[in-house]
Amino acid sequence: MTADFDTIVNLSKRRGFVFQSSEIYGGIRSAYDYGPLGAALLRNVKEAWWRSMVQQRGDVVGIDSAIIQARKVWQASGHEATFTDPLVECQNCHTRHRLDKLENPEQCPTCGKSGTFTEPKHFNLMFRTHTGPVESDDNMVYLRPETAQGIFINYENVRRTNRLQLPFGIAQVGKSFRNEITPGQFVFRTREFDQMEMEYFCRPEEAPKWFDYWRGERFNWYLDLGMKEENLRIRDHEQDELSHYSVQTVDIDYAFPWGWDELEGLANRTDYDLRAHSEASGQDLRYYDAVADERFFPYVIEPAAGATRATFAFLMDAYHSEEVAGDTRVVLKLDPRLAPYQVAVLPLSKKPELLGPATELADRLRKDFMLELDVTQSIGRRYRRQDEIGTPYAITYDFESLDDSAVTVRDRDTMAQDRVSLDRLTDYLSQRL
Repeated sequence: MTADFDTIVNLSKRRGFVFQSSEIYGGIRSAYDYGPLGAALLRNVKEAWWRSMVQQRGDVVGIDSAIIQARKVWQASGHEATFTDPLVECQNCHTRHRLDKLENPEQCPTCGKSGTFTEPKHFNLMFRTHTGPVESDDNMVYLRPETAQGIFINYENVRRTNRLQLPFGIAQVGKSFRNEITPGQFVFRTREFDQMEMEYFCRPEEAPKWFDYWRGERFNWYLDLGMKEENLRIRDHEQDELSHYSVQTVDIDYAFPWGWDELEGLANRTDYDLRAHSEASGQDLRYYDAVADERFFPYVIEPAAGATRATFAFLMDAYHSEEVAGDTRVVLKLDPRLAPYQVAVLPLSKKPELLGPATELADRLRKDFMLELDVTQSIGRRYRRQDEIGTPYAITYDFESLDDSAVTVRDRDTMAQDRVSLDRLTDYLSQRL
């Protein structure tokens, strides 16, 4: 079972994971700011993805392309013509809805009236803006709706400068923008979000093999970071669901409180993108196989994940509530690689003889671990607070520490405590984090 939706939203706001954007001005719909804990968690998710997809592999490299790209990029890719959602308007209450997301396509979910929808119109999801001081059709551009096209238009640059041979991948993490008609479910569907995408280029005949390979790799990534297997599934797309560039797509879905919904998509994009950009730009983007003396467009297998969605799912999946000595203990059992803080230092008292050396200890540990020095309220309340934000280890510096040069280290999940000498502390933590 996943955590209750309202519980996670309240925890996120109360503990500083996520705030409503522009809140002091009444907020803006579907825009959120990440507080200290949320920013750290989101960054850790992206770094875990990068470590798995780039750092630990010899066949994948990374890039960081511009958010604003030439309009011709999106014309060639098909986004300007086809990146649309069907939009209907209720003629009774004048609210607008995505037709394909309505439970009952005949009834307005806002006012409850039936038979009041207009004929569907196709609404392009890309944000438009202009470069330069004068707004005109000549300098109209889009904020990118995906990071993938930045990879495709740099394919030959990256392949040539890094001397890459098939199969190889190019990865990217960055902001994307989609003018969603019906954003919602907190940070799950927003108009600005972080994506983690990789394009894996291979010989056309090897595409099915690599599709199966990446399906397993990406599913196991979530499991390795602690997500419960019963909350994940792989769903094949039906033919009428496929994007214009795909011949096969699967989604990795998560069991959110509102039902199964997409965390990540895996698509066989064939040679659609490289072929389209080659034709539109006049640049030859074919791969040359010197052994076989042939040129061809590689096929592309694309794992594309939403970093913000994944962060939300990890937060929800880690939520745990239990009774301890008559009290309710809330714990975020986040993998230590994802936890916003890995360590908390808790001086037993704010008296200078404890606070001073505890602060020095925290400063020393910060060189190796993301850390919080927590000095307010009783030690029991501080333990509970660190449990609730997912800190794996809490270190208590007490009066005995002044005599034995040791501290008490408490495990978040088991609540077991070890007495550890200060000269062994870094090694002790490093072995567990």
